[in-house]
Amino acid sequence: MNAKLTESLDKAALAVGFVLFFGIMVSSDLRNSLGVLTGHLIGWLPDILPFHVVLFILAAVTGLYASLIQKYTMDWDFLRAQQEKMKKMQRNMKEAQLSGDQSRIQAAQTEQMKMVSDQGKMMQMQFKPMLYIGLISIPLFMWAYLYIGGHPDLTMNFPFWGEHAINTTVLGPILYWFYWYFVCSLPVSQIIRKALDIGSMS
Repeated sequence: MNAKLTESLDKAALAVGFVLFFGIMVSSDLRNSLGVLTGHLIGWLPDILPFHVVLFILAAVTGLYASLIQKYTMDWDFLRAQQEKMKKMQRNMKEAQLSGDQSRIQAAQTEQMKMVSDQGKMMQMQFKPMLYIGLISIPLFMWAYLYIGGHPDLTMNFPFWGEHAINTTVLGPILYWFYWYFVCSLPVSQIIRKALDIGSMS
């Protein structure tokens, strides 16, 4: 009974994650609704904290959540084994090509083709956590996007760059607020992953 319930909840969570992940790409109403709903939960944060601190907190929350999801949904032993197989296959292919031995080259190519299905499994394994992560990260992003859109006067002082409106672009389509979020999330995620021993492929 518990196994069936867990499986049902797992499928439901993946379905919701799928809808959120692809829905926000095509529906502005969904993006707005997610932002409004999330605002009911965390909309009070900018009232007591500077907004760049709020973004840091969101980066920390999503970093922790994403790391835990990856730790418990990905088969790291399988990924490590596949990485080793890939390195070995690449060495064999290089040696075969240098030798000019057509039989060795053909054998290496056959080995390469056999790994296609494993590569597909790896992609599927990496895509599934993205749907789980989206359950938390997408609503948070939509709230931040909506809040910033309603407060165009928000600014931040960046080292070496000075003060800038956070809804203007740093480079190309990258906004200052997203750049700040990304800068915050990298060290936080690395610390969490190191502490939890997540994703070490060595």
